[in-house]
Amino acid sequence: MGASIELEHLSKSYPGNPSPAVDDVSMEIRPGETVVLVGPSGCGKSTTLKMINRLIEPTSGRIRIDDEDVTRIDPVRLRRKVGYAIQSSGLFPHMTVAENIALVPKMVGWSKARVRGRVEEMLDLVGLDPGEFHGRYPRQLSGGQQQRVGVARALAADPPVLLMDEPFGAVDPVTRDHLQDELLRLQHELHKTIVFVTHDFDEAIKLGDRIAVLRERSRVAQFDTPEAILTNPADDFVSGFVGAGAALKRLHLTRVRDVEIAGFPTVSVDDSPRTVLDRLRGGPYDVVLVLDRHGRPHRWLRRGDLAPARGPAARAGRSVRGTVTRDATLRDALEAVLVDSAGRVAVTGWRGEYIGVVDLETLLNSVRETLEADRTAATGHRHDLEEARDHRTGAEPEGRA
Repeated sequence: MGASIELEHLSKSYPGNPSPAVDDVSMEIRPGETVVLVGPSGCGKSTTLKMINRLIEPTSGRIRIDDEDVTRIDPVRLRRKVGYAIQSSGLFPHMTVAENIALVPKMVGWSKARVRGRVEEMLDLVGLDPGEFHGRYPRQLSGGQQQRVGVARALAADPPVLLMDEPFGAVDPVTRDHLQDELLRLQHELHKTIVFVTHDFDEAIKLGDRIAVLRERSRVAQFDTPEAILTNPADDFVSGFVGAGAALKRLHLTRVRDVEIAGFPTVSVDDSPRTVLDRLRGGPYDVVLVLDRHGRPHRWLRRGDLAPARGPAARAGRSVRGTVTRDATLRDALEAVLVDSAGRVAVTGWRGEYIGVVDLETLLNSVRETLEADRTAATGHRHDLEEARDHRTGAEPEGRA
């Protein structure tokens, strides 16, 4: 489980600089929540993060983790208790994947058997086959795989706190979406306290239980839930940072698991064309989803695709272009559905196994409900403001005489 974190009047000044890099920041973070620090480049968000594990020593103020003042303990011991993941993974290139993950558990004195078991557990947890990746070196991994190993290493010694400094900023957008979903899944299982730095407000909405929007010198402009920031930004600075399309950004707040995931006819790549045709004739759809031998979505297959000229059923039809997990946002799902000519997307588990499908109609209904709820909330907020104004001025509410 996670630990509470308290920042008390935290400041950082550098010699020769007349203004502090971080100026009098106070913040309370609850155990097990994900707090995202977001703000313009150079505002001090990474400096604030690094002071939590004292990679940067604060000039003044205190940091408490579970009520322990960590500014008074050995910084090396502190860092072994706080997981840390950075952009481009930060893996040691001369060490194998297993050696990178085992680094901190070995430092804190775990037995060889315990370390070996933990490495396999961590690889499995982040969706990498231990038998395949155990002995590889970082240069043999894709960018997304390296980031997964970086997260596994940060979690290896089971720390209550995980600090993440723009960990997904150096990968392509598709891989970034998958890594964000993976982090959401891990957090759903592990309940760590995560402090996450990003400059991408969409990423902050997707990942954060609460978001701290920071001005220059890490001064907190607003610290609240994503819903509250989107619907009631504190001032023009926060509104400008949220940007246009706040209603659409709300789609990051609802997950695929929150909408109806429908069943759909499926067949296996090993099924005969006759079996596939029988499945097509026996259902309400003129298409089936072909699953590979691991139960993962493989191809969309129509009746005409089984003509003799099209070859074996395993290679017929149209490849599945994309899938979403249950932790994906409605925005992710909507994008996947819109690029699919059939207007649907397959939903998978964390190992890629097929769960069901969501279609355009389901997503649009959810979008309409979200927008209607926002309109109702905005109307209520305006009504409350009008009543407060009338109370201050002594005016009768409209409709009374």
